[in-house]
Amino acid sequence: MENVTVIAEAGANHNRDWSVAVKLIKAAVRAKCDIVKFQTYSSEKLYSKSTPDFAGYTNINKLIKDIELPREWQKDLKLCCDDLGIEFMSTPFDEQAVDELYEIGVKRFKIAGFESTDPRIVRYAASTKLPLIITAGIGVDLRTIEEIYSWVKEENPDADITFLHGNNAYPTPFEDINLGQIQEIKKLNLPIKVGLSDHTLGILAPPLAVALGASTIEKHYTLDRTMPGPDHPFAIEPDELSEMIKNIRTAESCLGIKKSKTTASEENFLKATRSVVSSKLILKGEVISADNITTKRPFLDNCVSAKKFYEVQNCYVAKNDIKEDQIINWDDIARVVS
Repeated sequence: MENVTVIAEAGANHNRDWSVAVKLIKAAVRAKCDIVKFQTYSSEKLYSKSTPDFAGYTNINKLIKDIELPREWQKDLKLCCDDLGIEFMSTPFDEQAVDELYEIGVKRFKIAGFESTDPRIVRYAASTKLPLIITAGIGVDLRTIEEIYSWVKEENPDADITFLHGNNAYPTPFEDINLGQIQEIKKLNLPIKVGLSDHTLGILAPPLAVALGASTIEKHYTLDRTMPGPDHPFAIEPDELSEMIKNIRTAESCLGIKKSKTTASEENFLKATRSVVSSKLILKGEVISADNITTKRPFLDNCVSAKKFYEVQNCYVAKNDIKEDQIINWDDIARVVS
């Protein structure tokens, strides 16, 4: 299988501190992630000024203002990623963000779960003709995925689309992650790739998703979960990010299809299988039968495999005396000519 693409979601965890943003990029590089992703939004364009308090958040406009990415950083963040050998991404939340990111040369766009049901932002990003990664999050069922797919295809018939199954609770309880949805999306038989945007605590869900066919994993990370800000508490820290990548790569390596009877690692253990063995003394010329053979370990070169136990009965005779409990070789018996 192709390598799973891992997106390290820095999001707003830079805390508007350039040095923290750079450290986040370096942590993603050390962990061997494929992409590091930020988010480009402004409070004025994201939330209405009349937004009430909800989900435990008060004064949401101020919260967003305090964590929004300084847009003048975007070009330099990309240059930093280029220098360190990792792809730069940032999720656009408005048309201006799409334009700015396109101008600095991003390779693809990500549509967040809360925005994926908004045809305005989906269509605008699709119109750039760049590959799209779209989180099928809150309010999105299989029928909605097909609808979003049609929006994209109307703007770009040749679109490269990845849908990420996701749950938009932060954090997501394990009983609500519903990883089986990955396989349900694949059953739609659309020309898309499927992955996971994971907001569960810890690093268990991503390798499980890979085992279910996810080709892209997105995971929030932070330098320190105790840092101030709304996205730090549920994010994983650099050591966990590295461990997650290792587990994903291990999951990939487990998904091969056995193409031969014996793998290279099994070769030394072939001897632990069974052979045909004499259960008593068999005299020269005596017919091999259920009365004088059994099966035991080991299996040696040129011996009669246990698989042939029934085939040799009453069809072969002993060419020489065969001692009791002797592993029988093909050289020890001769086929009866009828």
